Amino acid sequence: MHASSSSSSAALAALSPTALQGVRVLDLSRVLAGPWATQTLADLGADVIKIERPGTGDDTRGWGPPFLQTPDGEDTAEAAYYLGANRNKRSVTCDLAHPEGQALIRELARHCDVMVENFKVGDMARYGLDFASLQAINPKLVYCSITGFGQTGPYRERAGYDYAIQGMGGLMSVTGERDDLPGGGPQKVGVAVADLFTGLYATVAILAALRHAEHSGQGQHIDMALLDTQVAMLANLGANYLVHGQFAQRVPGRAGNAHVNIVPYQVFEVAPNEEDQAQHLILAVGNDGQFQRFCQVAGHPEWAQDARFKLNQDRVRHRAVLVPMLEAVLKTRAKADWLSALEQAKVPCGPINNLAEVFADPHIQARDMVQHWQHPHAPDVQLVASPLKLSATPVCTVRPPPLLGQHTAEVLQEVLGWSPERIDALHQQGIV
Repeated sequence: MHASSSSSSAALAALSPTALQGVRVLDLSRVLAGPWATQTLADLGADVIKIERPGTGDDTRGWGPPFLQTPDGEDTAEAAYYLGANRNKRSVTCDLAHPEGQALIRELARHCDVMVENFKVGDMARYGLDFASLQAINPKLVYCSITGFGQTGPYRERAGYDYAIQGMGGLMSVTGERDDLPGGGPQKVGVAVADLFTGLYATVAILAALRHAEHSGQGQHIDMALLDTQVAMLANLGANYLVHGQFAQRVPGRAGNAHVNIVPYQVFEVAPNEEDQAQHLILAVGNDGQFQRFCQVAGHPEWAQDARFKLNQDRVRHRAVLVPMLEAVLKTRAKADWLSALEQAKVPCGPINNLAEVFADPHIQARDMVQHWQHPHAPDVQLVASPLKLSATPVCTVRPPPLLGQHTAEVLQEVLGWSPERIDALHQQGIV
């Protein structure tokens, strides 16, 4: 691995051991899938060098409001979207359209273990920055390409966006209320899950490829596609169709908040609150023992002995009979009463929180899922923390999301040994 030689990086590394200490990542990705992967690597201790366009940078820097505000309440150029996907990285500006910019990336690639890019298929080859070109100068380089549709196949040259991928990959056909009910119809997930899952799968692949490179001295090309990931994410629904549906000509549809394989496993309305506002909870009965305990709490132990409901497979087959019975009894008690009784009986359940309630939750706070950062524009920036909790190599919390080009001179001096004069000359030409 490429251990850092600078005193500043050495000082950061000395704060605590990290899992990926000494790994250097060249990040040419933008928006979400790629940055999500490289942010995870950065959290784990990799030195991630984020390459951005001079003047504008990553598209998401402008994806606001909301924008980070100064202590005086003035908007900065840092969108919350960008801040949420780029912590622990160093920003270097470089114009890839310029031959000298391309040469700069090649020089950096010599000193890196990983490169991540999400340009359209063929763009990197036109710049001389494709896997074959860079492997020739760095045989151990792990090179990860993230695109909408992959490097092969009839759609490979199409641009891919999460929203379209959710539709093409089947997710919107199984998400949302049933078509025969009010509000039925295609529905996307509230966050860009195809991007996020692709970023996480890319992280897994990169770590595996790094392990291989350590033992063999051989890098490799990782071909990640949002559509591939979305299809893999269909999980049990995909398996349901392939194992049974395609032969029975059954295509899974939208089930609202219900589960296609488990009953009862959905949202139920309970008694209204004091202001006569509707209240709901999630009942997630995962096995027959839990159903028996629920029936005791609900005051209907006989349901658990009913041949129609005794086993989960029976409850799935008789969903239309059982669910209205559950709806009626759940409306008789308040949400807090149900949650307390069900939790005591160890029946999986939960409230439906808005984001204010999420971040006010004492358990979320106890798990340190909000981190405070000192940013150049604000002394206390709160961001969602990494969920990774490692006992011996905790995640890094050393660098807030960088300003555009904040580390250009630092990286070029540290990694390439370039003089301030050489860097300034490139800056004057608009290359960095």
